[in-house]
Amino acid sequence: MSAPVFLAEPGTFAAVVAGGTYLLDGAEGRHAGVVQRRSPGERVDVVDGRGVRLVGTVASVGADGVVLDVLDVLVEPAPDVALVLVQALAKGDRDEMAIEAATEVGADAVVPWQAERSIVVWRGDRAAKSRARWLGTVKAAAKQARRARVPEVGTALDTRALAERVRAVVGAGGVALVMHEEAAAPIADVALPSAAGTECLVVVGPEGGIGDAELARLTDAGAQAVRLGPHVLRTSTAGPVALAILAQRLGRWS
Repeated sequence: MSAPVFLAEPGTFAAVVAGGTYLLDGAEGRHAGVVQRRSPGERVDVVDGRGVRLVGTVASVGADGVVLDVLDVLVEPAPDVALVLVQALAKGDRDEMAIEAATEVGADAVVPWQAERSIVVWRGDRAAKSRARWLGTVKAAAKQARRARVPEVGTALDTRALAERVRAVVGAGGVALVMHEEAAAPIADVALPSAAGTECLVVVGPEGGIGDAELARLTDAGAQAVRLGPHVLRTSTAGPVALAILAQRLGRWS
Protein backbone atom coordinates (compact mmCIF):
# COMPACT_ATOMS: atom_id res chain seq x y z
CA MET A 1 0.00 0.00 0.00
CA SER A 2 1.30 3.46 -0.90
CA ALA A 3 2.30 5.86 1.86
CA PRO A 4 -0.19 8.49 3.03
CA VAL A 5 0.49 12.03 1.89
CA PHE A 6 0.39 15.19 4.00
CA LEU A 7 0.68 18.78 2.82
CA ALA A 8 3.25 21.40 3.77
CA GLU A 9 3.66 24.96 2.58
CA PRO A 10 5.81 25.59 -0.53
CA GLY A 11 9.44 26.20 0.41
CA THR A 12 9.16 24.20 3.63
CA PHE A 13 11.83 21.69 2.60
CA ALA A 14 14.55 24.19 1.66
CA ALA A 15 16.88 23.07 4.48
CA VAL A 16 15.73 19.45 4.73
CA VAL A 17 18.10 16.69 3.56
CA ALA A 18 18.09 12.91 3.53
CA GLY A 19 19.36 11.60 6.86
CA GLY A 20 17.88 14.50 8.82
CA THR A 21 14.58 14.94 10.57
CA TYR A 22 11.44 16.91 9.82
CA LEU A 23 8.62 18.02 12.12
CA LEU A 24 5.16 17.67 10.61
CA ASP A 25 3.18 20.08 12.77
CA GLY A 26 0.00 22.13 12.64
CA ALA A 27 -3.26 20.69 11.33
CA GLU A 28 -1.50 18.10 9.15
CA GLY A 29 0.62 16.95 12.08
CA ARG A 30 -2.46 16.57 14.27
CA HIS A 31 -4.22 14.67 11.52
CA ALA A 32 -1.28 12.27 11.15
CA GLY A 33 -0.65 11.77 14.86
CA VAL A 34 -4.08 12.09 16.46
CA VAL A 35 -6.64 11.21 13.78
CA GLN A 36 -4.70 8.59 11.81
CA ARG A 37 -2.57 7.53 14.79
CA ARG A 38 0.58 7.04 12.78
CA SER A 39 3.17 5.15 14.79
CA PRO A 40 7.00 4.90 14.75
CA GLY A 41 8.40 3.09 11.74
CA GLU A 42 5.47 3.85 9.42
CA ARG A 43 6.24 5.33 6.02
CA VAL A 44 4.88 8.86 5.43
CA ASP A 45 5.24 11.31 2.53
CA VAL A 46 4.98 15.07 2.90
CA VAL A 47 4.58 17.23 -0.22
CA ASP A 48 4.69 20.96 -0.73
CA GLY A 49 2.04 21.02 -3.48
CA ARG A 50 4.60 22.31 -5.99
CA GLY A 51 6.37 19.08 -6.84
CA VAL A 52 8.69 18.44 -3.89
CA ARG A 53 8.14 15.21 -1.96
CA LEU A 54 9.73 14.35 1.38
CA VAL A 55 9.93 10.59 1.90
CA GLY A 56 10.18 9.61 5.56
CA THR A 57 9.30 7.29 8.38
CA VAL A 58 7.70 8.23 11.67
CA ALA A 59 10.31 8.63 14.42
CA SER A 60 8.01 9.85 17.18
CA VAL A 61 4.58 11.35 17.83
CA GLY A 62 4.18 14.11 20.40
CA ALA A 63 2.22 17.19 21.36
CA ASP A 64 4.11 19.31 18.82
CA GLY A 65 3.39 16.99 15.92
CA VAL A 66 5.02 14.04 14.17
CA VAL A 67 8.81 13.84 13.84
CA LEU A 68 9.96 12.09 10.67
CA ASP A 69 13.28 10.53 9.78
CA VAL A 70 13.94 11.82 6.28
CA LEU A 71 14.81 9.10 3.78
CA ASP A 72 14.84 11.27 0.67
CA VAL A 73 13.70 14.58 -0.80
CA LEU A 74 12.50 14.24 -4.38
CA VAL A 75 11.58 16.84 -6.98
CA GLU A 76 8.88 15.75 -9.42
CA PRO A 77 9.06 17.94 -12.55
CA ALA A 78 5.98 19.59 -13.98
CA PRO A 79 4.69 18.05 -17.23
CA ASP A 80 5.59 19.82 -20.46
CA VAL A 81 1.92 20.27 -21.43
CA ALA A 82 -0.35 21.47 -18.62
CA LEU A 83 -3.85 20.00 -18.52
CA VAL A 84 -6.29 22.71 -17.43
CA LEU A 85 -9.95 21.97 -16.75
CA VAL A 86 -12.24 24.93 -17.35
CA GLN A 87 -15.33 23.80 -15.46
CA ALA A 88 -18.65 25.61 -15.75
CA LEU A 89 -20.31 26.37 -12.42
CA ALA A 90 -23.01 23.79 -11.76
CA LYS A 91 -25.70 23.15 -9.19
CA GLY A 92 -25.70 20.39 -6.61
CA ASP A 93 -21.93 20.49 -6.15
CA ARG A 94 -21.45 18.79 -9.51
CA ASP A 95 -18.69 21.26 -10.35
CA GLU A 96 -16.84 20.25 -7.18
CA MET A 97 -17.31 16.59 -8.05
CA ALA A 98 -15.75 17.34 -11.44
CA ILE A 99 -12.66 19.07 -10.08
CA GLU A 100 -12.19 16.41 -7.41
CA ALA A 101 -12.05 13.61 -9.99
CA ALA A 102 -10.03 15.77 -12.38
CA THR A 103 -7.41 16.29 -9.67
CA GLU A 104 -7.17 12.55 -9.10
CA VAL A 105 -6.78 12.03 -12.86
CA GLY A 106 -3.96 14.59 -13.08
CA ALA A 107 -5.29 18.07 -13.85
CA ASP A 108 -2.62 20.74 -13.38
CA ALA A 109 -5.11 23.57 -12.90
CA VAL A 110 -8.85 24.16 -12.69
CA VAL A 111 -10.66 27.31 -13.72
CA PRO A 112 -14.26 28.16 -12.72
CA TRP A 113 -16.37 29.35 -15.65
CA GLN A 114 -19.46 31.50 -15.19
CA ALA A 115 -21.20 30.22 -18.32
CA GLU A 116 -24.36 31.81 -19.63
CA ARG A 117 -26.45 28.77 -18.68
CA SER A 118 -24.86 28.26 -15.26
CA ILE A 119 -27.60 28.27 -12.64
CA VAL A 120 -25.05 28.86 -9.89
CA VAL A 121 -23.63 32.38 -9.77
CA TRP A 122 -20.45 33.44 -7.97
CA ARG A 123 -20.70 37.04 -6.76
CA GLY A 124 -19.25 38.95 -3.84
CA ASP A 125 -18.74 36.93 -0.67
CA ARG A 126 -20.14 33.82 -2.31
CA ALA A 127 -17.39 33.92 -4.94
CA ALA A 128 -14.66 33.96 -2.31
CA LYS A 129 -16.28 31.21 -0.24
CA SER A 130 -16.95 29.03 -3.28
CA ARG A 131 -13.39 29.37 -4.54
CA ALA A 132 -12.15 28.48 -1.05
CA ARG A 133 -14.22 25.28 -1.23
CA TRP A 134 -12.65 24.48 -4.60
CA LEU A 135 -9.20 24.99 -3.07
CA GLY A 136 -10.07 22.61 -0.25
CA THR A 137 -11.45 20.08 -2.71
CA VAL A 138 -8.34 19.94 -4.89
CA LYS A 139 -6.03 19.75 -1.86
CA ALA A 140 -7.94 16.79 -0.43
CA ALA A 141 -8.08 15.09 -3.82
CA ALA A 142 -4.36 15.60 -4.40
CA LYS A 143 -3.61 13.95 -1.05
CA GLN A 144 -5.95 11.08 -1.89
CA ALA A 145 -4.14 10.59 -5.21
CA ARG A 146 -0.71 10.81 -3.50
CA ARG A 147 0.23 13.73 -5.73
CA ALA A 148 3.19 16.03 -5.07
CA ARG A 149 1.51 18.82 -7.04
CA VAL A 150 -1.79 20.43 -6.10
CA PRO A 151 -3.67 21.94 -9.05
CA GLU A 152 -3.92 25.71 -9.14
CA VAL A 153 -7.43 27.12 -8.78
CA GLY A 154 -8.07 30.16 -10.94
CA THR A 155 -10.53 32.97 -10.41
CA ALA A 156 -13.94 32.69 -12.07
CA LEU A 157 -14.10 33.77 -15.70
CA ASP A 158 -17.09 34.85 -17.73
CA THR A 159 -17.28 33.86 -21.39
CA ARG A 160 -15.58 37.03 -22.61
CA ALA A 161 -12.63 36.47 -20.29
CA LEU A 162 -12.52 32.77 -21.20
CA ALA A 163 -12.33 33.65 -24.90
CA GLU A 164 -9.36 35.87 -24.12
CA ARG A 165 -7.72 33.00 -22.22
CA VAL A 166 -8.34 30.69 -25.17
CA ARG A 167 -6.82 33.17 -27.60
CA ALA A 168 -3.71 33.53 -25.42
CA VAL A 169 -3.27 29.77 -24.99
CA VAL A 170 -3.66 29.02 -28.68
CA GLY A 171 -1.38 31.93 -29.57
CA ALA A 172 1.31 30.42 -27.33
CA GLY A 173 1.13 27.06 -29.10
CA GLY A 174 -1.42 25.32 -26.90
CA VAL A 175 -4.91 24.05 -27.63
CA ALA A 176 -8.38 24.68 -26.24
CA LEU A 177 -10.91 21.87 -26.54
CA VAL A 178 -14.60 22.52 -25.94
CA MET A 179 -16.58 19.38 -25.05
CA HIS A 180 -19.70 19.44 -27.20
CA GLU A 181 -22.11 16.63 -27.99
CA GLU A 182 -22.69 17.77 -31.59
CA ALA A 183 -19.00 18.15 -32.50
CA ALA A 184 -17.74 16.03 -35.38
CA ALA A 185 -14.11 15.68 -34.28
CA PRO A 186 -13.39 13.03 -31.63
CA ILE A 187 -11.08 14.02 -28.80
CA ALA A 188 -8.89 11.02 -29.61
CA ASP A 189 -7.93 12.50 -32.98
CA VAL A 190 -7.27 16.16 -32.20
CA ALA A 191 -3.65 17.33 -32.48
CA LEU A 192 -2.07 18.05 -29.11
CA PRO A 193 0.84 20.36 -28.25
CA SER A 194 4.18 18.92 -27.18
CA ALA A 195 6.34 21.96 -26.42
CA ALA A 196 7.23 22.66 -22.81
CA GLY A 197 5.21 25.44 -21.22
CA THR A 198 2.09 24.97 -23.36
CA GLU A 199 -1.44 24.34 -22.13
CA CYS A 200 -4.33 22.15 -23.13
CA LEU A 201 -7.58 23.72 -21.99
CA VAL A 202 -10.56 21.38 -21.56
CA VAL A 203 -13.79 23.39 -21.50
CA VAL A 204 -16.89 21.76 -20.01
CA GLY A 205 -20.28 23.46 -19.98
CA PRO A 206 -23.02 23.45 -17.30
CA GLU A 207 -26.07 21.19 -17.06
CA GLY A 208 -27.89 23.13 -19.76
CA GLY A 209 -25.00 22.88 -22.18
CA ILE A 210 -23.02 25.51 -24.02
CA GLY A 211 -25.05 28.01 -26.01
CA ASP A 212 -24.48 28.53 -29.73
CA ALA A 213 -23.28 32.10 -29.23
CA GLU A 214 -20.86 30.99 -26.51
CA LEU A 215 -19.51 28.19 -28.65
CA ALA A 216 -19.05 30.57 -31.57
CA ARG A 217 -17.21 33.05 -29.37
CA LEU A 218 -14.83 30.39 -28.11
CA THR A 219 -14.18 28.85 -31.53
CA ASP A 220 -13.64 32.30 -33.02
CA ALA A 221 -10.92 32.72 -30.38
CA GLY A 222 -9.24 29.51 -31.55
CA ALA A 223 -10.93 26.74 -29.56
CA GLN A 224 -11.92 23.44 -31.16
CA ALA A 225 -15.22 21.71 -30.47
CA VAL A 226 -14.71 17.98 -29.82
CA ARG A 227 -16.81 15.05 -28.68
CA LEU A 228 -15.95 12.39 -26.14
CA GLY A 229 -17.95 9.54 -27.63
CA PRO A 230 -21.45 8.34 -28.46
CA HIS A 231 -22.98 9.22 -25.09
CA VAL A 232 -23.79 12.52 -23.39
CA LEU A 233 -22.00 12.79 -20.04
CA ARG A 234 -22.93 14.90 -17.04
CA THR A 235 -20.98 18.08 -16.37
CA SER A 236 -19.44 16.30 -13.36
CA THR A 237 -17.99 13.47 -15.44
CA ALA A 238 -17.17 14.96 -18.85
CA GLY A 239 -14.06 16.79 -17.68
CA PRO A 240 -12.42 13.89 -15.82
CA VAL A 241 -13.11 11.52 -18.72
CA ALA A 242 -11.62 13.97 -21.22
CA LEU A 243 -8.56 14.52 -19.03
CA ALA A 244 -8.03 10.78 -18.70
CA ILE A 245 -7.99 10.40 -22.47
CA LEU A 246 -5.60 13.32 -22.89
CA ALA A 247 -3.31 12.13 -20.08
CA GLN A 248 -2.98 8.79 -21.85
CA ARG A 249 -2.32 10.46 -25.20
CA LEU A 250 0.34 12.71 -23.67
CA GLY A 251 2.15 9.70 -22.24
CA ARG A 252 1.48 10.45 -18.58
CA TRP A 253 0.06 7.00 -17.91
CA SER A 254 2.47 4.96 -20.00
